[in-house]
Amino acid sequence: MKKRIKVIGAGLAGCEAAWQAARLGCEVELYEMKPQKYTPAHHSEGFAELVCSNSLRSAALTNAVGLLKEELRVLGSLIMEAADATRVEAGSALAVDRKLFSEYITDKIRSCEKIRVTDGEVTEIPAEGVTVIATGPLTSDALAEKIREKLGAEDLHFFDAAAPIVDAGSINYDKAFFASRYGKGDPSSYLNCPMNKEEYEAFYNALITAETAELKEFDRKPDVFEGCMPVEVMAKRGTDTLRFGPMKPVGLPDPRTGRDAYAAVQLRRENAEGTMYNIVGFQTHLTFGEQKRVFGMIPGLENASFLRYGVMHRNTFIDSPRLLDCHYSLISEPRLFFAGQMTGVEGYIESCSSGFVAGVNAALTLLGRERTDFPDATAIGALAHYVSNTAVTDFQPMNVNFGIIAPPEERVKGGKAAKNQYLADRALGIIKEKTRLFKDQSEVN
Repeated sequence: MKKRIKVIGAGLAGCEAAWQAARLGCEVELYEMKPQKYTPAHHSEGFAELVCSNSLRSAALTNAVGLLKEELRVLGSLIMEAADATRVEAGSALAVDRKLFSEYITDKIRSCEKIRVTDGEVTEIPAEGVTVIATGPLTSDALAEKIREKLGAEDLHFFDAAAPIVDAGSINYDKAFFASRYGKGDPSSYLNCPMNKEEYEAFYNALITAETAELKEFDRKPDVFEGCMPVEVMAKRGTDTLRFGPMKPVGLPDPRTGRDAYAAVQLRRENAEGTMYNIVGFQTHLTFGEQKRVFGMIPGLENASFLRYGVMHRNTFIDSPRLLDCHYSLISEPRLFFAGQMTGVEGYIESCSSGFVAGVNAALTLLGRERTDFPDATAIGALAHYVSNTAVTDFQPMNVNFGIIAPPEERVKGGKAAKNQYLADRALGIIKEKTRLFKDQSEVN
Protein backbone atom coordinates (compact mmCIF):
# COMPACT_ATOMS: atom_id res chain seq x y z
CA MET A 1 0.00 0.00 0.00
CA LYS A 2 1.34 3.41 -0.96
CA LYS A 3 2.06 5.91 1.78
CA ARG A 4 -0.24 8.90 1.68
CA ILE A 5 -0.05 12.36 3.17
CA LYS A 6 -3.17 13.09 5.18
CA VAL A 7 -4.56 16.61 4.91
CA ILE A 8 -7.41 17.45 7.29
CA GLY A 9 -9.61 20.30 6.09
CA ALA A 10 -10.41 21.49 2.57
CA GLY A 11 -10.30 25.23 3.12
CA LEU A 12 -7.80 27.42 1.29
CA ALA A 13 -4.83 26.17 3.31
CA GLY A 14 -5.80 22.51 3.10
CA CYS A 15 -6.51 22.59 -0.63
CA GLU A 16 -3.22 24.36 -1.32
CA ALA A 17 -1.31 21.88 0.86
CA ALA A 18 -2.94 18.88 -0.85
CA TRP A 19 -2.32 20.30 -4.33
CA GLN A 20 1.35 21.05 -3.72
CA ALA A 21 1.99 17.64 -2.16
CA ALA A 22 0.36 15.96 -5.17
CA ARG A 23 2.32 18.21 -7.49
CA LEU A 24 5.52 16.86 -5.97
CA GLY A 25 4.39 13.32 -6.71
CA CYS A 26 2.81 12.26 -3.39
CA GLU A 27 -0.48 10.45 -2.89
CA VAL A 28 -2.80 12.57 -0.74
CA GLU A 29 -5.84 11.76 1.38
CA LEU A 30 -7.88 14.95 1.87
CA TYR A 31 -10.52 14.91 4.63
CA GLU A 32 -13.42 17.38 4.70
CA MET A 33 -16.39 17.24 7.06
CA LYS A 34 -18.76 19.11 4.72
CA PRO A 35 -21.45 18.33 3.65
CA GLN A 36 -22.02 15.96 6.57
CA LYS A 37 -21.30 18.73 9.08
CA TYR A 38 -20.98 22.50 8.79
CA THR A 39 -19.39 25.17 10.95
CA PRO A 40 -21.55 28.14 12.04
CA ALA A 41 -20.02 30.27 9.25
CA HIS A 42 -19.99 27.87 6.28
CA HIS A 43 -22.96 27.06 4.06
CA SER A 44 -21.87 25.59 0.72
CA GLU A 45 -20.60 22.08 -0.02
CA GLY A 46 -17.63 23.36 -2.01
CA PHE A 47 -14.01 23.51 -0.93
CA ALA A 48 -12.15 26.76 -0.13
CA GLU A 49 -15.35 28.59 0.80
CA LEU A 50 -14.78 32.31 1.37
CA VAL A 51 -16.74 33.63 4.34
CA CYS A 52 -15.65 37.07 5.53
CA SER A 53 -15.24 38.75 2.14
CA ASN A 54 -14.74 38.10 -1.55
CA SER A 55 -11.79 40.49 -1.55
CA LEU A 56 -8.25 39.14 -1.53
CA ARG A 57 -7.02 42.70 -0.95
CA SER A 58 -4.46 44.79 -2.81
CA ALA A 59 -2.95 43.61 -6.07
CA ALA A 60 -0.06 46.12 -6.02
CA LEU A 61 3.47 44.77 -5.60
CA THR A 62 4.31 47.70 -3.35
CA ASN A 63 1.75 46.30 -0.91
CA ALA A 64 2.90 43.25 1.07
CA VAL A 65 -0.20 41.17 0.33
CA GLY A 66 0.14 42.01 -3.36
CA LEU A 67 3.71 40.75 -3.23
CA LEU A 68 2.61 37.57 -1.44
CA LYS A 69 0.04 36.89 -4.16
CA GLU A 70 2.64 37.34 -6.89
CA GLU A 71 5.08 35.03 -5.10
CA LEU A 72 2.39 32.37 -4.92
CA ARG A 73 1.55 32.84 -8.60
CA VAL A 74 5.19 32.33 -9.57
CA LEU A 75 5.38 29.22 -7.39
CA GLY A 76 2.26 27.67 -8.96
CA SER A 77 -0.39 28.18 -6.28
CA LEU A 78 -3.77 26.56 -6.97
CA ILE A 79 -5.54 29.25 -4.93
CA MET A 80 -4.03 32.04 -7.01
CA GLU A 81 -4.81 30.18 -10.23
CA ALA A 82 -8.45 30.00 -9.11
CA ALA A 83 -8.49 33.64 -8.01
CA ASP A 84 -7.20 34.86 -11.36
CA ALA A 85 -9.67 32.65 -13.22
CA THR A 86 -12.71 33.93 -11.26
CA ARG A 87 -11.70 37.55 -10.73
CA VAL A 88 -14.29 40.34 -10.61
CA GLU A 89 -13.51 44.05 -10.98
CA ALA A 90 -12.66 45.68 -7.65
CA GLY A 91 -10.46 48.64 -8.47
CA SER A 92 -6.90 48.15 -7.23
CA ALA A 93 -7.87 45.05 -5.21
CA LEU A 94 -8.14 41.41 -6.25
CA ALA A 95 -11.68 40.17 -5.68
CA VAL A 96 -13.34 36.99 -6.88
CA ASP A 97 -16.76 35.54 -7.56
CA ARG A 98 -16.94 33.39 -4.43
CA LYS A 99 -19.14 30.67 -5.90
CA LEU A 100 -17.02 30.25 -9.03
CA PHE A 101 -13.82 30.43 -6.96
CA SER A 102 -14.92 27.54 -4.75
CA GLU A 103 -16.19 25.52 -7.72
CA TYR A 104 -12.90 25.95 -9.58
CA ILE A 105 -10.86 24.64 -6.66
CA THR A 106 -13.29 21.84 -5.83
CA ASP A 107 -13.23 20.60 -9.43
CA LYS A 108 -9.43 20.70 -9.57
CA ILE A 109 -9.04 18.79 -6.32
CA ARG A 110 -11.70 16.16 -7.02
CA SER A 111 -10.39 15.48 -10.53
CA CYS A 112 -6.76 15.08 -9.43
CA GLU A 113 -5.70 11.44 -9.65
CA LYS A 114 -3.23 11.80 -6.80
CA ILE A 115 -5.77 13.24 -4.35
CA ARG A 116 -8.43 11.05 -2.76
CA VAL A 117 -11.19 12.97 -0.96
CA THR A 118 -12.79 11.45 2.12
CA ASP A 119 -16.00 13.09 3.35
CA GLY A 120 -16.68 13.22 7.07
CA GLU A 121 -15.45 14.78 10.31
CA VAL A 122 -12.03 13.83 11.66
CA THR A 123 -12.14 13.62 15.46
CA GLU A 124 -8.65 12.24 16.15
CA ILE A 125 -5.16 13.30 15.13
CA PRO A 126 -3.73 10.43 13.05
CA ALA A 127 -1.36 8.40 15.24
CA GLU A 128 1.18 7.97 12.47
CA GLY A 129 2.10 9.20 9.02
CA VAL A 130 2.78 12.67 7.62
CA THR A 131 -0.26 14.82 8.34
CA VAL A 132 -1.27 18.42 7.68
CA ILE A 133 -3.95 19.80 10.02
CA ALA A 134 -5.68 22.67 8.24
CA THR A 135 -9.09 22.67 9.88
CA GLY A 136 -9.27 26.43 10.06
CA PRO A 137 -10.52 28.97 12.58
CA LEU A 138 -13.67 26.93 13.26
CA THR A 139 -12.09 23.57 14.05
CA SER A 140 -14.74 21.18 15.36
CA ASP A 141 -14.96 20.75 19.11
CA ALA A 142 -13.86 17.11 19.03
CA LEU A 143 -10.69 17.72 17.03
CA ALA A 144 -9.93 20.98 18.88
CA GLU A 145 -9.93 19.01 22.11
CA LYS A 146 -7.46 16.50 20.65
CA ILE A 147 -5.24 19.36 19.48
CA ARG A 148 -5.30 20.83 22.98
CA GLU A 149 -4.34 17.45 24.41
CA LYS A 150 -1.50 17.08 21.90
CA LEU A 151 -0.11 20.60 22.31
CA GLY A 152 -0.87 21.22 25.94
CA ALA A 153 -2.56 24.49 25.03
CA GLU A 154 -5.16 25.80 27.48
CA ASP A 155 -6.94 28.28 25.27
CA LEU A 156 -7.22 28.25 21.48
CA HIS A 157 -10.17 30.60 20.95
CA PHE A 158 -10.78 34.16 19.81
CA PHE A 159 -13.58 35.87 17.89
CA ASP A 160 -13.98 36.64 14.20
CA ALA A 161 -16.87 38.26 12.36
CA ALA A 162 -18.35 38.39 8.86
CA ALA A 163 -20.03 41.37 7.16
CA PRO A 164 -23.56 41.34 5.73
CA ILE A 165 -24.37 41.17 2.02
CA VAL A 166 -27.30 43.01 0.40
CA ASP A 167 -29.23 42.47 -2.82
CA ALA A 168 -28.09 45.08 -5.37
CA GLY A 169 -31.64 45.42 -6.65
CA SER A 170 -32.86 46.63 -3.26
CA ILE A 171 -30.43 49.56 -2.99
CA ASN A 172 -31.72 53.11 -3.50
CA TYR A 173 -29.46 54.49 -6.21
CA ASP A 174 -30.92 57.97 -5.83
CA LYS A 175 -28.90 58.17 -2.61
CA ALA A 176 -26.01 55.78 -3.24
CA PHE A 177 -23.43 56.50 -5.92
CA PHE A 178 -20.69 54.55 -7.70
CA ALA A 179 -17.08 55.61 -7.07
CA SER A 180 -13.72 54.19 -6.05
CA ARG A 181 -11.79 56.14 -3.44
CA TYR A 182 -9.72 58.92 -5.08
CA GLY A 183 -10.93 57.65 -8.47
CA LYS A 184 -8.67 54.60 -8.42
CA GLY A 185 -9.89 51.63 -10.45
CA ASP A 186 -13.29 50.91 -11.92
CA PRO A 187 -15.88 53.17 -10.23
CA SER A 188 -18.55 50.48 -10.64
CA SER A 189 -16.72 48.29 -8.12
CA TYR A 190 -17.98 50.26 -5.12
CA LEU A 191 -21.25 51.85 -4.09
CA ASN A 192 -21.11 54.67 -1.57
CA CYS A 193 -23.78 55.79 0.85
CA PRO A 194 -23.03 59.34 2.12
CA MET A 195 -24.25 60.66 5.46
CA ASN A 196 -24.57 64.17 6.83
CA LYS A 197 -23.79 64.87 10.49
CA GLU A 198 -27.36 64.39 11.71
CA GLU A 199 -27.73 61.09 9.85
CA TYR A 200 -24.42 59.84 11.19
CA GLU A 201 -25.19 60.73 14.79
CA ALA A 202 -28.58 58.99 14.62
CA PHE A 203 -26.98 55.91 13.07
CA TYR A 204 -24.12 55.92 15.59
CA ASN A 205 -26.46 56.10 18.60
CA ALA A 206 -28.61 53.29 17.21
CA LEU A 207 -25.56 51.13 16.54
CA ILE A 208 -23.97 51.39 19.99
CA THR A 209 -27.29 50.63 21.73
CA ALA A 210 -28.42 47.83 19.43
CA GLU A 211 -29.00 44.32 20.71
CA THR A 212 -26.25 41.78 20.04
CA ALA A 213 -26.82 38.08 19.43
CA GLU A 214 -26.61 35.68 22.34
CA LEU A 215 -23.29 33.89 22.31
CA LYS A 216 -23.16 30.15 21.97
CA GLU A 217 -21.40 28.26 24.72
CA PHE A 218 -18.17 27.92 22.74
CA ASP A 219 -18.09 31.65 22.01
CA ARG A 220 -18.23 33.05 25.53
CA LYS A 221 -14.72 34.50 25.79
CA PRO A 222 -14.73 38.27 25.08
CA ASP A 223 -11.58 38.45 22.94
CA VAL A 224 -11.92 40.29 19.63
CA PHE A 225 -9.19 40.22 16.97
CA GLU A 226 -8.43 43.74 15.78
CA GLY A 227 -8.30 42.75 12.09
CA CYS A 228 -11.96 41.69 11.97
CA MET A 229 -13.55 43.71 14.79
CA PRO A 230 -17.37 43.98 14.89
CA VAL A 231 -18.47 47.44 13.80
CA GLU A 232 -20.51 47.98 16.97
CA VAL A 233 -17.45 47.22 19.13
CA MET A 234 -15.35 49.63 17.08
CA ALA A 235 -18.03 52.33 17.41
CA LYS A 236 -17.96 52.15 21.20
CA ARG A 237 -14.33 53.28 21.17
CA GLY A 238 -15.42 56.83 20.34
CA THR A 239 -17.95 58.89 18.39
CA ASP A 240 -15.62 59.51 15.45
CA THR A 241 -13.87 56.12 15.35
CA LEU A 242 -15.99 54.92 12.43
CA ARG A 243 -15.39 58.17 10.52
CA PHE A 244 -11.68 57.37 10.53
CA GLY A 245 -12.27 53.69 9.81
CA PRO A 246 -14.90 51.88 7.71
CA MET A 247 -17.02 55.04 7.33
CA LYS A 248 -14.14 57.28 6.21
CA PRO A 249 -15.58 59.78 3.67
CA VAL A 250 -12.36 61.18 2.20
CA GLY A 251 -11.74 60.65 -1.50
CA LEU A 252 -15.43 59.95 -2.13
CA PRO A 253 -17.06 63.28 -3.07
CA ASP A 254 -20.83 63.12 -3.29
CA PRO A 255 -21.73 63.94 -6.94
CA ARG A 256 -24.78 65.85 -5.70
CA THR A 257 -22.64 68.32 -3.73
CA GLY A 258 -19.14 67.89 -5.14
CA ARG A 259 -17.83 67.56 -1.58
CA ASP A 260 -16.89 64.72 0.75
CA ALA A 261 -19.75 63.78 3.07
CA TYR A 262 -19.56 63.80 6.87
CA ALA A 263 -19.34 59.98 6.77
CA ALA A 264 -19.74 57.34 4.09
CA VAL A 265 -20.49 53.63 4.01
CA GLN A 266 -18.88 51.70 1.15
CA LEU A 267 -20.38 48.60 -0.45
CA ARG A 268 -18.13 46.37 -2.53
CA ARG A 269 -19.37 44.30 -5.46
CA GLU A 270 -19.57 40.69 -4.31
CA ASN A 271 -19.88 38.83 -7.62
CA ALA A 272 -19.16 39.26 -11.32
CA GLU A 273 -22.79 39.97 -12.15
CA GLY A 274 -22.98 42.83 -9.65
CA THR A 275 -26.14 41.45 -8.03
CA MET A 276 -24.71 41.40 -4.49
CA TYR A 277 -22.85 43.98 -2.43
CA ASN A 278 -20.83 43.49 0.77
CA ILE A 279 -20.98 46.29 3.38
CA VAL A 280 -17.26 47.01 3.72
CA GLY A 281 -15.88 46.82 7.27
CA PHE A 282 -19.27 46.02 8.80
CA GLN A 283 -18.46 42.72 10.43
CA THR A 284 -21.03 42.47 13.21
CA HIS A 285 -22.55 40.49 16.01
CA LEU A 286 -25.90 42.31 16.10
CA THR A 287 -29.05 40.21 15.99
CA PHE A 288 -30.48 39.80 12.49
CA GLY A 289 -33.46 42.01 13.35
CA GLU A 290 -31.21 44.75 14.66
CA GLN A 291 -28.99 44.55 11.60
CA LYS A 292 -31.99 45.17 9.37
CA ARG A 293 -33.16 48.07 11.55
CA VAL A 294 -29.82 49.79 12.19
CA PHE A 295 -28.19 49.22 8.79
CA GLY A 296 -31.48 50.29 7.22
CA MET A 297 -30.69 53.77 8.59
CA ILE A 298 -27.82 54.02 6.11
CA PRO A 299 -28.93 56.28 3.22
CA GLY A 300 -29.65 54.04 0.24
CA LEU A 301 -30.20 50.91 2.35
CA GLU A 302 -33.54 51.86 3.89
CA ASN A 303 -35.25 49.05 1.94
CA ALA A 304 -32.25 46.78 1.57
CA SER A 305 -32.80 43.05 1.24
CA PHE A 306 -30.11 41.16 3.15
CA LEU A 307 -28.86 38.09 1.34
CA ARG A 308 -26.62 37.27 4.30
CA TYR A 309 -26.61 38.84 7.72
CA GLY A 310 -23.36 39.36 9.57
CA VAL A 311 -22.32 36.63 11.97
CA MET A 312 -19.74 36.24 14.71
CA HIS A 313 -18.03 32.97 15.35
CA ARG A 314 -15.19 31.25 17.09
CA ASN A 315 -11.68 31.36 15.72
CA THR A 316 -8.92 28.98 16.79
CA PHE A 317 -5.16 29.44 16.76
CA ILE A 318 -2.20 27.86 18.49
CA ASP A 319 0.86 29.28 20.23
CA SER A 320 2.93 28.76 17.10
CA PRO A 321 6.27 30.35 18.18
CA ARG A 322 6.47 27.81 20.98
CA LEU A 323 5.25 24.88 18.91
CA LEU A 324 6.09 25.21 15.20
CA ASP A 325 9.20 25.60 13.06
CA CYS A 326 9.43 27.67 9.87
CA HIS A 327 8.08 24.72 7.83
CA TYR A 328 4.86 24.83 9.89
CA SER A 329 5.70 21.44 11.40
CA LEU A 330 5.42 20.55 15.07
CA ILE A 331 8.84 20.80 16.71
CA SER A 332 8.09 17.91 19.06
CA GLU A 333 6.66 15.71 16.29
CA PRO A 334 7.92 16.79 12.85
CA ARG A 335 5.56 14.46 10.94
CA LEU A 336 2.69 16.77 11.99
CA PHE A 337 2.16 20.04 10.13
CA PHE A 338 -0.34 22.81 10.76
CA ALA A 339 -1.63 25.27 8.17
CA GLY A 340 -4.12 28.11 7.85
CA GLN A 341 -5.40 30.62 10.36
CA MET A 342 -4.89 28.23 13.28
CA THR A 343 -1.14 28.90 12.90
CA GLY A 344 -1.63 32.63 13.48
CA VAL A 345 -1.48 33.82 9.88
CA GLU A 346 -4.46 36.10 9.37
CA GLY A 347 -6.25 36.38 6.04
CA TYR A 348 -7.15 34.26 3.04
CA ILE A 349 -3.90 34.73 1.12
CA GLU A 350 -1.82 34.25 4.25
CA SER A 351 -3.68 30.98 4.90
CA CYS A 352 -2.93 29.88 1.36
CA SER A 353 0.73 30.77 1.92
CA SER A 354 0.97 28.59 5.03
CA GLY A 355 -0.74 25.74 3.20
CA PHE A 356 1.76 26.03 0.38
CA VAL A 357 4.79 25.82 2.70
CA ALA A 358 3.27 23.04 4.81
CA GLY A 359 2.20 21.01 1.77
CA VAL A 360 5.58 21.27 0.05
CA ASN A 361 7.50 20.30 3.17
CA ALA A 362 5.10 17.52 4.08
CA ALA A 363 5.74 16.06 0.62
CA LEU A 364 9.51 16.41 0.96
CA THR A 365 9.29 14.69 4.35
CA LEU A 366 7.35 11.74 2.91
CA LEU A 367 9.77 11.50 -0.02
CA GLY A 368 12.78 11.49 2.31
CA ARG A 369 14.15 14.69 0.82
CA GLU A 370 15.56 17.75 2.57
CA ARG A 371 12.94 20.28 3.57
CA THR A 372 12.98 23.73 1.99
CA ASP A 373 13.08 26.99 3.92
CA PHE A 374 11.58 30.13 2.41
CA PRO A 375 13.76 33.02 3.67
CA ASP A 376 12.30 35.99 5.50
CA ALA A 377 13.34 38.24 2.60
CA THR A 378 10.21 36.87 0.88
CA ALA A 379 6.63 37.48 1.97
CA ILE A 380 5.83 33.76 2.12
CA GLY A 381 8.93 33.17 4.21
CA ALA A 382 8.41 36.19 6.45
CA LEU A 383 5.06 34.79 7.56
CA ALA A 384 6.58 31.37 8.22
CA HIS A 385 9.36 32.93 10.27
CA TYR A 386 6.93 35.22 12.13
CA VAL A 387 4.79 32.34 13.40
CA SER A 388 7.90 30.38 14.41
CA ASN A 389 9.82 33.27 16.00
CA THR A 390 10.64 32.17 19.54
CA ALA A 391 11.41 35.78 20.49
CA VAL A 392 7.70 36.66 20.24
CA THR A 393 6.28 36.69 23.77
CA ASP A 394 2.68 37.88 23.23
CA PHE A 395 1.79 36.03 20.04
CA GLN A 396 -1.16 37.38 18.05
CA PRO A 397 -2.41 36.59 14.53
CA MET A 398 -0.74 38.64 11.82
CA ASN A 399 -1.47 39.72 8.27
CA VAL A 400 1.52 39.88 5.94
CA ASN A 401 3.22 43.28 5.97
CA PHE A 402 6.57 44.77 5.04
CA GLY A 403 7.39 45.14 8.73
CA ILE A 404 8.00 41.40 9.09
CA ILE A 405 10.01 41.09 5.85
CA ALA A 406 13.80 41.36 6.20
CA PRO A 407 14.91 44.98 5.59
CA PRO A 408 17.10 46.02 2.64
CA GLU A 409 20.79 45.29 2.95
CA GLU A 410 21.49 48.96 2.33
CA ARG A 411 19.58 52.24 2.36
CA VAL A 412 17.16 52.66 -0.54
CA LYS A 413 16.62 56.20 -1.79
CA GLY A 414 13.25 57.45 -2.98
CA GLY A 415 11.02 56.96 0.05
CA LYS A 416 8.64 54.22 1.14
CA ALA A 417 7.39 53.29 -2.33
CA ALA A 418 10.93 52.84 -3.64
CA LYS A 419 11.88 50.77 -0.60
CA ASN A 420 8.84 48.52 -0.99
CA GLN A 421 9.55 48.09 -4.71
CA TYR A 422 13.12 47.07 -3.85
CA LEU A 423 11.84 44.51 -1.33
CA ALA A 424 9.37 43.17 -3.88
CA ASP A 425 12.00 42.84 -6.60
CA ARG A 426 14.39 41.12 -4.20
CA ALA A 427 11.70 38.72 -2.99
CA LEU A 428 10.54 37.74 -6.47
CA GLY A 429 14.13 37.09 -7.49
CA ILE A 430 14.47 34.62 -4.62
CA ILE A 431 11.11 33.02 -5.39
CA LYS A 432 11.98 32.50 -9.04
CA GLU A 433 15.06 30.58 -7.90
CA LYS A 434 12.82 28.49 -5.64
CA THR A 435 10.77 27.26 -8.59
CA ARG A 436 13.58 24.81 -9.37
CA LEU A 437 12.07 22.69 -6.58
CA PHE A 438 9.25 21.77 -8.94
CA LYS A 439 11.33 21.15 -12.04
CA ASP A 440 11.46 17.57 -13.33
CA GLN A 441 8.37 16.75 -11.28
CA SER A 442 5.34 15.30 -13.05
CA GLU A 443 2.47 17.74 -13.39
CA VAL A 444 -0.69 17.25 -11.31
CA ASN A 445 -3.33 15.44 -13.34
